[in-house]
Amino acid sequence: MDIEALRSFIAFVDTGSFTRAAKQTFRTQSAISMQMKKLEEDAGQTLFQKNGRYLVLTEQGRLLVSYARRILAMHDEVLGELASHRQHQPIRIGCPDDYAQSILPQFVTLLMQSLPQSSIRIQCDCSTQLRLMLDNGDIDLAILTRSPEKEEGYLLKHDKGVWVHGGFPELIEADELPLVMYEADCKFHSTAIDGLEKQSRRYRLLCATSSATAIKSLLKEGIGISAMARSSVSEGLHKIDEKAQLPALPAVDIVLAVAPIPHPLIGVSMVADLCAKFREINH
Repeated sequence: MDIEALRSFIAFVDTGSFTRAAKQTFRTQSAISMQMKKLEEDAGQTLFQKNGRYLVLTEQGRLLVSYARRILAMHDEVLGELASHRQHQPIRIGCPDDYAQSILPQFVTLLMQSLPQSSIRIQCDCSTQLRLMLDNGDIDLAILTRSPEKEEGYLLKHDKGVWVHGGFPELIEADELPLVMYEADCKFHSTAIDGLEKQSRRYRLLCATSSATAIKSLLKEGIGISAMARSSVSEGLHKIDEKAQLPALPAVDIVLAVAPIPHPLIGVSMVADLCAKFREINH
């Protein structure tokens, strides 16, 4: 089977979209379709089927996923080993600002233990923008938030959203709940607003930002309350008890996604190993 076709196949599995798979692999959608047709011919099996408007994997397609990941892991490992004696560009890591304190430092420590001679470059942005950067080949790795039912990336940590205040619990009783939130594409933002609407609870969105530092600073000044991942709650912030009857916030997975064309020093095998070590440390 063709390595690049398998890479496109896994890009579709991870993103759930031929459009994003095409962007990530720098191909047209028609080229991706031809690759998938050839892959089905090589496998002698139907790998995709229609489910409403969408294409999903057949049982044979799901079986191929684990083999494809292993084939790519071995391929990338060999190239990485051969490339380890050459000079390379810095490893480019994308990370949402809210995980820059809680997740990023520990992951970078593990990465530098595996690749002590490497240098890194870090780009902080929201998960949506980081996905676009992965698609465009602007970063090599990205720490992202995904819904638990998705298959994107390699699991770093299971997490859950919590409501928090910065030392001003009286804000919870305000007639108009003051909110300081992450941007609208944040899962906690959309769930919180939707939940308050369903409760007919009055609220005012005072601030929306992608900066965790800004949110935490505003909370500590008593500007409002917020919703964030439990792992992002730092010193000076306080979780709001469920007795406050604020809307329930969703569980999420924090994952590490890899560019379809990985950095020469980081194959998917190394990524899987790094994520397993991260989970073990944080068990």
